[in-house]
Amino acid sequence: MAADAVVLLLATIVNGLLAGFFYAFSHSVMPGLARRDDRTYVGAFQGMDQAVYNPWFMSTFVGGPLLVAASLVLHLDDDATTVALLVAALVLAVATVAITASVHLPLNKEIQEADVDGGTDPGAARARFEERWVRFNVVRTVTSVGAFVAVAVALALG
Repeated sequence: MAADAVVLLLATIVNGLLAGFFYAFSHSVMPGLARRDDRTYVGAFQGMDQAVYNPWFMSTFVGGPLLVAASLVLHLDDDATTVALLVAALVLAVATVAITASVHLPLNKEIQEADVDGGTDPGAARARFEERWVRFNVVRTVTSVGAFVAVAVALALG
């Protein structure tokens, strides 16, 4: 298998993992947490957020757009459809990272600072966090699934 095909395959796998991660949060994790009281909600989210900061997830999160960019460079001489799909995938993958950086990371930082065992009102922390986090997670789920579909179609065309 040629190097350009391997990189495209890896881009497809990594972007699929990211899309699945955000999809799971949209359709199971956050709806499940929504059924819990404020203190449980905040504490559980804090634990999950802390667990996400690990080398495996971070390499996947950063690797998604980087592998798409590398695939695009390696496939610039391919047909226009493949190039267009990879450009679309790159735009969508970068949008996913931008949404995370501009919306989710600040909200995650704020909820991490909530002391549910001390002076922080978990209801107030949740009220500042939940609606915006969930709404923009749906948006990044759409962008990440779009990136995955675009690289998967490019791979299938190859």
